[in-house]
Amino acid sequence: TVGCSPAAAVGLRLPLAEQLSLGSSGHLQVEVYSVTVDCTVTSRFAHTVMTSKAFNKANSSQEIFFEVELPKTAFITNFSMEIEGQVYVGEVKEKEKAKKQYEKAVSSGQTAGLVKASGRKMEKFSVSVNIAAESNVTFVLTYEELLQRKLGRYELLTRVKPKTLVQDFQIVTNIYEPQGISYVDAHATFLSNELLPLVEKTAHISFSPTMEQQRKCPGCDGTLIDGDFIVSYDVKREKNLGDIQIVNGYFVHFFAPELPKLPKNVVFVIDTSSSMRGRKMEQTRDAMLAILQQVHEDDHFAIVRFDTVIETWKDSLTKATKENITEAMDYIRRLYSRGWTNINDAVLTAVNMLVKDRQMERLPERSADMIILLTDGMPSVGVSNIGKIQENVLTAIGGNMSLYCLGFGNDVDYSFLDVMSRQNKGLARRIFEASDAVAQLQGFYDEVASPLLLEVDMHYPDNAVDSLTTSHFSQLFNGTEIVVAGHLMDNDLDNFLVEVVGQGLEEDFRVQGQVSAADWDVFYPDEEYIFGDFTERLWAYLTIQQLLEKSKSGTPDEKANTTAKALDMSLQYSFVTPLTSMVVTKPETEDSTSSPLIADKLTEGTWRKQSLKISLPRRLNAHSHPGPSDLRNSHDRVGPGFTTSSPETLADWDPHPLSHLGSCD
Repeated sequence: TVGCSPAAAVGLRLPLAEQLSLGSSGHLQVEVYSVTVDCTVTSRFAHTVMTSKAFNKANSSQEIFFEVELPKTAFITNFSMEIEGQVYVGEVKEKEKAKKQYEKAVSSGQTAGLVKASGRKMEKFSVSVNIAAESNVTFVLTYEELLQRKLGRYELLTRVKPKTLVQDFQIVTNIYEPQGISYVDAHATFLSNELLPLVEKTAHISFSPTMEQQRKCPGCDGTLIDGDFIVSYDVKREKNLGDIQIVNGYFVHFFAPELPKLPKNVVFVIDTSSSMRGRKMEQTRDAMLAILQQVHEDDHFAIVRFDTVIETWKDSLTKATKENITEAMDYIRRLYSRGWTNINDAVLTAVNMLVKDRQMERLPERSADMIILLTDGMPSVGVSNIGKIQENVLTAIGGNMSLYCLGFGNDVDYSFLDVMSRQNKGLARRIFEASDAVAQLQGFYDEVASPLLLEVDMHYPDNAVDSLTTSHFSQLFNGTEIVVAGHLMDNDLDNFLVEVVGQGLEEDFRVQGQVSAADWDVFYPDEEYIFGDFTERLWAYLTIQQLLEKSKSGTPDEKANTTAKALDMSLQYSFVTPLTSMVVTKPETEDSTSSPLIADKLTEGTWRKQSLKISLPRRLNAHSHPGPSDLRNSHDRVGPGFTTSSPETLADWDPHPLSHLGSCD
């Protein structure tokens, strides 16, 4: 399994985080002789091509599997199979039309979904084909993603699990950043002292061990390559205006200034209902104790616990002195679970505390107000209608503060929290029930701990630029980055005026300047072609992501119009999004006619359904007929990507990593 993706992601989504898997079931009849992952990152836009080649050495046909894990935030753009000189290419179609076109094949069991949930941040693409004796097959999958800066770096994570020794094994990542790279690092969970020197740590990162170097031990067939290969980097930043790239009539603006942090006023709203009993309550206490120790002395904070009743630690927000932090930690240690879940009154209590303290002028004038809600379930007492709760919260907040919602576990209605947070200048994040839940909670706080600017507006000339992506951001946090892209009305225009304004620590932030198109031939004279339309595809990727978010709210007409725009762009740029499907027609065999396979982008609902299924490994009997995505061990078939482990259960669609955390209005 090899992968390259922005992880987080990065998704390496980077994070560049994907996984390509091509292996056999233990037989030597199928030789996987080439696995390559080629990632090109051009101004944060990652273009990944994964290629795998296998040869059926048997004297009979064999079923061969190709399996890739890619970031949930990535869009597949192309897939092809070459079998015996014949190339089969996937086609991106409107999802509903694809379903209708192939519903007969679907109902007869001839098709299978190519994309399944896989862990927290990735989804698994898998396909199988029947290959004739002594024949070759080549699989190629391409996907694209905008890398998001998080905690001061971009990350590319490649999951490497070939499961067998591979003659030609190579991971290559080329990073093209005109600003220059301030630092780059590469490491892996499986790197031994012998393999470490093989990693080239420059803007050109490569890892290509020989078969002997891949061996787990001298003379054995086991491979040492099993784990995550991670590249992290950041770029040089010399001016507060940011960096702007103009290429082929489109521009992209990256903005990540170095500024003093703003004080923040945060109310922690903690669910202590009965469903939090046990491990979740213990992990919440541990996380809060760690977070309180990180609250800056210039910040103000409050704690609201809720179950059937609402209880505040103090009646108002308190400055984060050592004495107050110690007292608050003692309060957290005494938390226990009880009663039902009154989300409505808990959030409104937090809002009222911030509003009252603002009115009483107890908080710094230039400071960021935020509420962080942690809950593991649905509202069950008080106001229980989620639409009414969202309405109440939106009215109470009135655009004056940010609401961040953390959904703990699979029982929570993530969509409810997601919409409510986005209505109020915030974001939602799912916290998975696992041993690292404390680290997940603490990691989220780290991302929002240091606001730099509030109410950031990116201004461009109306007579020169159109089709802008979101250009207003409620806040910008340290270590993140704002990205805006747009189309130039005049393709020959190579300079225009840019202005950025926002609310800073001591005064309003304002910077402006004339920007001009950079000559990429000067930056990279030896490269004839570097993904030349990257600015346009980056603009399209960002626009579609934002349209999909906007389609979740508004009037029915607004939702329909936004969805239609997102669909048109998805088809125009061949992106597999929640509105489109990649249709792949498999070749005919002796036993069956050609049958279509449909790859869909998973949505929150699909991920939640898959995550709630009981994931137990199933046994094959003589009458079992596993489908292409059922990569279980079988002794009558072999195939690259053959897996015997049970599927992961902790899967959910989280398309909103806290990237620049400049929440958009």
